[in-house]
Amino acid sequence: MGLTSAANGGGDDGFRLCIFDLRRGLSEGQELDKILFFYPADLPFSTQLSVIGLSEGLITFTRIFSPDAACEEIEAECHSHVFYEAEPDIWMVMVVEKSKEKEAIWRLDALRKVLKEVHSLFVMFHGSLRSLLMKDPSGGSLRSQLFLFITDYLSDFLVSKKLHLPSFRDSLKERGTIQMLTIGREAALEVQSLVRLVESCTGSTSCHSLLMFQDLLVSTTFSPDDTVGLFVYAVQRLIPRVLSTGLSSWSYLRKGSASSASFLGSAAGGGGPLTEQFYGSYDSFPEESRTSQIRPLQHEKWSKGKDGFLVNDSWRPENDNSVPSSPTIFLQKSDERMYFSIYQYKNLTLIFTVPISSIPNGEQGLSNVKQLILENASLKFSKVEEKLTKGWGGENAYHVSGYRYLLVDGDRNNSRASPPTKVATLSKESLLALNKLRKEVDLEKSRVRWEAARYDKDLEISIRAKNNAWVIARTTRGKELYMVLENANETVLYASDAVEKFSNRYCNGVFSLD
Repeated sequence: MGLTSAANGGGDDGFRLCIFDLRRGLSEGQELDKILFFYPADLPFSTQLSVIGLSEGLITFTRIFSPDAACEEIEAECHSHVFYEAEPDIWMVMVVEKSKEKEAIWRLDALRKVLKEVHSLFVMFHGSLRSLLMKDPSGGSLRSQLFLFITDYLSDFLVSKKLHLPSFRDSLKERGTIQMLTIGREAALEVQSLVRLVESCTGSTSCHSLLMFQDLLVSTTFSPDDTVGLFVYAVQRLIPRVLSTGLSSWSYLRKGSASSASFLGSAAGGGGPLTEQFYGSYDSFPEESRTSQIRPLQHEKWSKGKDGFLVNDSWRPENDNSVPSSPTIFLQKSDERMYFSIYQYKNLTLIFTVPISSIPNGEQGLSNVKQLILENASLKFSKVEEKLTKGWGGENAYHVSGYRYLLVDGDRNNSRASPPTKVATLSKESLLALNKLRKEVDLEKSRVRWEAARYDKDLEISIRAKNNAWVIARTTRGKELYMVLENANETVLYASDAVEKFSNRYCNGVFSLD
């Protein structure tokens, strides 16, 4: 019952999201100091401390039995608690209320990936939370940044003033992975030539680039982690379809979704002097930290200039409206700020980064680099875009008749799935069964992590759903295959044979039992 009561109080949807630092607020009377973010921000501090205190207690207790792997999730009678240690001793916890409504059924591992994603995106634009706390030990600047950033992020899930988290209907999606475009050898050589030309125009050996066709990755010279972060951000805010609609491609329900500005008000619940003083008001930040109050997740901020480069005034210097400052990011393994530039030509989106220190004359030097790219690579962009467009099979390019599937390669952080329009044809019973099956796989993967991190176990699970559909999972050597067969024969042998055929034809036999 303690778990239930700790999560109650305030709000209508029973959703809580908090970030706290176990190294702060250790003295009596200073407990509030450990809170870095809390949603909803208008809850009484006593309630916020209750949720965080319970979470801290569970972390401390589970570390007794597993010092290197504290708790990941707790299931209570009325709530589920999802834990993620974003950085050493800095924890993110999501509390969701259980509901009898079938639409509110989710996988806790999918919710944990929401926490991982928002932290990864925050670090990409602002740097690590710990480094920001070292710069400002009071935590005031970090709280202000987290408040704006996470509320902008959560606005993607907001429909009619209510958050719609990833549910069972998203069981054939894998957050935190990239989706690749399959191209032929000739097109690959053209892409390679374009990438080398662009990187040579920067004059920096530390230049990295990422090329996308619509919402699919074509090439990257970034590290795997940076590639995922940039790909996710591009899909959410940069690709042509998003710029034309002003909506994130990750929005689960788009009709009636609220803007970030309106959500800021609801997130703070009207705020009040105590909330405003603790988290920072919407438009009043400490003078020394105002330049870091960028809002890269705010909708409709990116726009395409006449030269094809995207611009965003979120990086504009305080009190200087003359020239927008160029966007910058941090890469995973570097504390150095990088210029972050985006160029679009029709369906192509190119992202490239160069260290600020490698560009002489700052903003003017970056403008010169962009001009060089336009002068030397414009024809290449046109040629590559034409080749990729001709070779692309359209929205249903990766549809396989008779199958609804998700293929995940955990080692490469990529995935491929049936098109959303095809997944939408599945019945609710099939999706619920698939969600249940994926929970079983998540549980087995968690056991493996706890028992032996390097142990790789093959797994096969088949479930006959209430509507007689077959729902199947196979995992092997870091790869996972999930499949729904609604028109399959009644026998498990038939379903197994269908998986074998799929594996041999589309997965090089990786999931075959032979």
